[in-house]
Amino acid sequence: MPSFLSPSCTSAFGALDLRDITFFGQDWGGLVGLRLVAAEPNRFARVVVANTGLPTGERRPTEAFLAWQKFALETTDFPVGRIVSGGCASKLDEAVIAAYDAPFPGEEYKTAARTMPSLVPTSADDPAHDANTKAWEVLRTFDRPFLCAFSDGDPITKGADRTLLERIPGTSGQAHTTIEGGGHFLQEDKGPELARVITDFIAAT
Repeated sequence: MPSFLSPSCTSAFGALDLRDITFFGQDWGGLVGLRLVAAEPNRFARVVVANTGLPTGERRPTEAFLAWQKFALETTDFPVGRIVSGGCASKLDEAVIAAYDAPFPGEEYKTAARTMPSLVPTSADDPAHDANTKAWEVLRTFDRPFLCAFSDGDPITKGADRTLLERIPGTSGQAHTTIEGGGHFLQEDKGPELARVITDFIAAT
């Protein structure tokens, strides 16, 4: 069992015997999911990622991300719905914002949401550095179809696709795309367009 993933994750895969999987990950979906792909690469038929990555801390993150980490830890008010809305290029409906707020009826419920940004490694001595580095050792050999579908309007993960394209063999020859008009949460901004990219990729591979 790979040392960079918890036993519960791999045991769940083993119990369900999932195979020929299409993985899609955005934001933390990529940070967690790419570790899973690396732990069980033979279970995945293809991978699609959008506005995400698997940093080891050796490259300086964007100023926008560093500002986000600082805000999450220090602000007295952490309005989850408004934060998600602020990460979109389009204006979210008030009902959608309220739905994002619903699991957090008070500030005392937001500890995990506040803490998660600080768990993204930003230096080589970060606790996640070694595990992510070991995952990259596998991803550098992953030759199954791997597609990047980043948006054109995300300052947080801008340029992260270059690392994926440079290092992962499965990205070669794929129809990578930039989804125009999308912010960080492009599934909110451009949901149908993103879904079409994924379904077309599945059909083609």
